[in-house]
Amino acid sequence: MKRLACLVVLALLTACSVQLERALLSLDLPAATTQVILSTTSGWHDPTATVRCFERSGSGWQAVDFGVPASVGRSGLGWGLGMHVDGGGPQKREGDGRAPAGIFSIGTAFGYAVAAPDGLAVPYRQATERDYFVDASDSLAYNQWQSIPASQVNDPKAHWSSYERMRRDDALYELGMVVNHNTGDVVPGRGSAIFLHVWSGQGKPTAGCTAMSREDLLRVMTWLRSDSRPVLVQVPLDELQRLQRKL
Repeated sequence: MKRLACLVVLALLTACSVQLERALLSLDLPAATTQVILSTTSGWHDPTATVRCFERSGSGWQAVDFGVPASVGRSGLGWGLGMHVDGGGPQKREGDGRAPAGIFSIGTAFGYAVAAPDGLAVPYRQATERDYFVDASDSLAYNQWQSIPASQVNDPKAHWSSYERMRRDDALYELGMVVNHNTGDVVPGRGSAIFLHVWSGQGKPTAGCTAMSREDLLRVMTWLRSDSRPVLVQVPLDELQRLQRKL
């Protein structure tokens, strides 16, 4: 009976994976993109997600794993600014506690250590006590990683009215990756400082990022390759079939 139950679960997981692979194929992502991190929730207000990794195989997509638990914003998801066409639903705003929904390219990896983790194949940046991500909507540096030079007093309040410390007192940013939400033509107030990072515990939501266990995050980070032009696709599950990429 136990073996039968396991076979049933495996069949269900496989069927789900096939449906997700078809949905990714319908997005018609750029040919250069051959890796996707897919983060799905049960609805707009759900602060928990499942993260799966997919790799392009021939003309389709193939799941690399069956998924790991993750946390998103305490208020769920809201449409962000990225490579997608917004559908119906809430919009991501600064300080709203929502993680951005849509399609986003992945930026640099970061962490507290001087050297990148073994096996990392994407650019890495050390987060020091002089590094900040600016979330002050009235600043010209809004939604940018800024460093205070060693020649200056390390006083971020002298530069910005609001900011995110990249070298925290806890382990949340011990490892992470920048999500390219609201970059390029930055829109003030539409959200900033969006990362993949280490969670504070399973079931504990974030302020607007996507978080998972350190072990799972490290596995995802070392799977990614720069030449694969990886993207994050993050939406409520029932929105995935309707998601459209900007052409």
